[in-house]
Amino acid sequence: MNIGFIGCGNMASAIINGIVNNENEIFEINGYDCYAPALNKVAELYDVIERNSEAEVVSYSDIVFLAVKPNVLEDVLKKIDSSLDDNTVLVSICAGKSIDFIQSKLKNTAKIVRVMPNINAKVCEAISAYCSSGVSESELDEVVKLLECTGKVISLPETSFALFGVLGGCSPAFYYMFIDELARAGVKYGMKKDDALMIAAQVAYGSAKMILESEEHPYKLIDNVCSPGGTTIEGVLSLQQDGFDKAIHNAVKAAYEKDSKL
Repeated sequence: MNIGFIGCGNMASAIINGIVNNENEIFEINGYDCYAPALNKVAELYDVIERNSEAEVVSYSDIVFLAVKPNVLEDVLKKIDSSLDDNTVLVSICAGKSIDFIQSKLKNTAKIVRVMPNINAKVCEAISAYCSSGVSESELDEVVKLLECTGKVISLPETSFALFGVLGGCSPAFYYMFIDELARAGVKYGMKKDDALMIAAQVAYGSAKMILESEEHPYKLIDNVCSPGGTTIEGVLSLQQDGFDKAIHNAVKAAYEKDSKL
């Protein structure tokens, strides 16, 4: 099976990294990016075959990832329309662009999988959501297997994609911010930044694993850490008083509303 990537930026690179580091299968990966340095980089790092156009990627690939910015997707679809055949599966990771939008820009009915991944695919710890149209069960299985090379995969109705894009796609930046600010607070009180950052990141990783693997509600886990009259409850109350929950809700709202305008 041959795989193609139209667009070779950060997200495409993260997915390619997961695929090529999968020890179970070896794939031929074709790539094209209008920005030559991006294409050169994935070719050098992952042995991606450099193609000369979007249409050429399609002609050499069974599954084609559309990994371009939403504002150029329509133009890309026009360029590849005549190169698509009945066996081509298009996998779009373009935020805000529905399956109906993609289909409306093509002359013939296409096989389309819409995917919303996140950047943590680069370390094979992403969460990706998908929905599809016109794709057989076996074809969908192949796409899901590719996505599983980068982390966990869930099926969602397309109506949930905008919100998933925030909770799953935007939120890594929120977590990165929290971890970095926690580490900076450690620096303020005398710890080296590298040490503080490692501690904060490992605690975030372990805390996420606790939520995923324990049967306890997050607030029960919070209560378990808060000793009466202790330091943790002081910090928790301070976060609440400073509007921690409101800040999170406002961030989700802002990103969600932006998605509707894409």
